[in-house]
Amino acid sequence: MKYAIIFFLLCVSMTRANTNPTPSSIKTVTVFVDGAQITRLAKISITAGTSEFSFVKLSPYIQENSIQISGLDNTSVLSINYAINHLTALDKSENIVKLQNDLERLNDAIQLEQNKMSGYEEELLILKENRLLGNANEVVNLEKLRKFTSYYSARTTEVNGLIYVALKKKKDYDKQINKINKQLEALNIDDKIQTGEIKLKLNTKISKQLNLVIKYNVNNAGWFPSYDLKAKNISTPLDLYYKAHVYQNTGVDWDNIKLTLSTSDPNTNNIKPDVNSKYLNFTSRNNNYKSENATKSYNYKYNPYIKHISGIITDESGTPLPGANVIIKGTANGVITDFDGVFNISPNGGKELEVSYVGYRTESIPIHSSVLNLSLKEDFEVLEEVVVTGYGTSENTALAELVSGVSIRGASSIRSNKEPQYIVDGIPMNSNKFKDIDPGMIADIEVLEGVTAKNIYGSRATNGVILVTTKKENYTALGDIITEGITNTNFEIQKQSTIASDGNISAIEIDQYSIPATFSYFAAPIINENVFLTAKIGYWQQYNLLPGEVNIYFEDSYSGITTINPYAVTDSLTISLGVDPNVAIKRKPINNYKKNTLIGNSKVLDKAYEIEIKNNKSTAVNVVIVDRVPISEHKDIKVDNVETGTSDYNSKKGLLNWKTTISPYQSNSYKFSYSIKYPRYKNINL
Repeated sequence: MKYAIIFFLLCVSMTRANTNPTPSSIKTVTVFVDGAQITRLAKISITAGTSEFSFVKLSPYIQENSIQISGLDNTSVLSINYAINHLTALDKSENIVKLQNDLERLNDAIQLEQNKMSGYEEELLILKENRLLGNANEVVNLEKLRKFTSYYSARTTEVNGLIYVALKKKKDYDKQINKINKQLEALNIDDKIQTGEIKLKLNTKISKQLNLVIKYNVNNAGWFPSYDLKAKNISTPLDLYYKAHVYQNTGVDWDNIKLTLSTSDPNTNNIKPDVNSKYLNFTSRNNNYKSENATKSYNYKYNPYIKHISGIITDESGTPLPGANVIIKGTANGVITDFDGVFNISPNGGKELEVSYVGYRTESIPIHSSVLNLSLKEDFEVLEEVVVTGYGTSENTALAELVSGVSIRGASSIRSNKEPQYIVDGIPMNSNKFKDIDPGMIADIEVLEGVTAKNIYGSRATNGVILVTTKKENYTALGDIITEGITNTNFEIQKQSTIASDGNISAIEIDQYSIPATFSYFAAPIINENVFLTAKIGYWQQYNLLPGEVNIYFEDSYSGITTINPYAVTDSLTISLGVDPNVAIKRKPINNYKKNTLIGNSKVLDKAYEIEIKNNKSTAVNVVIVDRVPISEHKDIKVDNVETGTSDYNSKKGLLNWKTTISPYQSNSYKFSYSIKYPRYKNINL
């Protein structure tokens, strides 16, 4: 009997422990470009045997598969369960509580005014029903009639005035309620009662204290970059201010936490594609041929805060495409481009922009910026020449291997037994020293000449040079830590951060750079008769940038918005700083040039143009001017008599390029001409 009582008391005790939620707090948050990783700490006391712990009022947007528990100190985990609790509401911020209290107070005030108006209307009704004095046998004297009339008139006027005042107050309260509701709507308030809950069942042989670390990923959070680029003049470096716009609507505020911004995206599809054999066969003319297009790798991420989009749709040559269809993918929200290929559209919550045009491949791109310019490719197969060499290897053979999880680039297949030279972080080391490096600290390995062994450690190469880069902790200009991994960069913000779960943007400055740049002017008058000031940045990979919008400021004035894509494969990054109206350009046909001629069954068009550019500035400017001569894609269309003047002419692409310096208040002119011969009964797209 004694043991039964003890067992019962133990069961009751354990049941009580299980029903009490275990307190925990958020200490660190790593925000990805899409999503975030939350790290919570919890101190628990665990007794010998099996115990259950419940962590409540968590975000309802937790990715269940991402939950990790550490700090167990040899304690066994019997189960981890995540569920949505529909009975427990999330805590609301003070701002939201205040707004909702104000809303309740205003509704009470409206009800009070409504009650007053009902009382006044009842009084008016009573006055109207008692307007008759006396009866058929009694005559009301004049004095009594005057007193009643005076009272009736005064009281009716007074009551109507009170009704008007009450009605006016009610309208004022309604306006205030409308404003509060809009503010709550902007804060993405969800009145649904639901929270996340993690239940943890542990088993231990001895009683102990544990400092648990709970990690999990959540949706409805992320960050995107924003840049301010300031140029004081064309003789000083650019000042680049790199900012992160962080947002979260996970249902739980992040109060006084350690914040890390990561360029990773754990929600990206990481499954590599499989390439199967391609079998050719004949098709009937009625079958539509569908060309194979690889999935685009834009590296752009959806920005939920873009409210309006504008841009220009062109072909590959830069010619605007009027009448192109621009729609928000998956919706009926769409527009067409105007004569200059320009469009304007509001995404209204859409995530992707889709552009189509007859004869061109449809393009889709995530909505990441308020300025989206797209170039469409013609929709026909272009067969490129393929050169096949014999089975074997040559000096230029390049292989790509994945060795011990590290990307090996440019590995030659030439083999020998000579030891390679290892250069770790720029310092030459022998292979034995290289073996001592912790593999977890390796950020990158690049083989300049050959590797033969399957494992990079202790491999042999032909006079090889193996460059090894380890993970380093660098510092931003603001003192925050930059940690570079194999596939991502992390910015560890040193100051504690607080980010409310209201969907609003928190702007956090990441870094500042003083960037040397080469300034020049660019003009393509065949497409746009404006002259653009550009800045060319070399070795831009060192700045750890992401694709995003750039606010341009030149000479302390706002010049507009542009975008950058640091993932481009070019060696330099060129940014447009805007139009300079002090440099003017004009492209015009030469009037005295022969227009067209009929020769037999052929028509000959003679074209000649003059480009005039004038520098109205007090300083000399360097200008690049680009124009073009058409290229024939049909044997019956001949382009002859090409006169390119002083330009640098690329005959394969048909592009003319002038690089010149124009003195202050001076002008230069450039001429070129060509002729086109084609069948007289045909039309060509000039």
